[in-house]
Amino acid sequence: MPKEKHPSLKRAGVSGFDKPKRTPSHPTKSHVVVTKDPSTGNAKTIRFGQQGAKTSGKPKAGETQVMKKKRASFKARHSKNIKKGKTSAAYWADKVKW
Repeated sequence: MPKEKHPSLKRAGVSGFDKPKRTPSHPTKSHVVVTKDPSTGNAKTIRFGQQGAKTSGKPKAGETQVMKKKRASFKARHSKNIKKGKTSAAYWADKVKW
């Protein structure tokens, strides 16, 4: 008999823990991910990313200086929250969108 999916995974519509998914129909957030909180072991649903934001993604050959500065600004502005790890929306935005 197949193992049942965790209720948080079903609700968020993701395939597994720590697997982000785009949410184009959500009014404000562009992605969702479900992760396990290492301190408690509880599942935590995190929505992140501005819907429709023009982010630069991974560095590309011939990338403009404007996009390089945009990426650097985001990482500098959110560095404290990115360091918090997988339970932070900034961590996932940095990993997926920037």
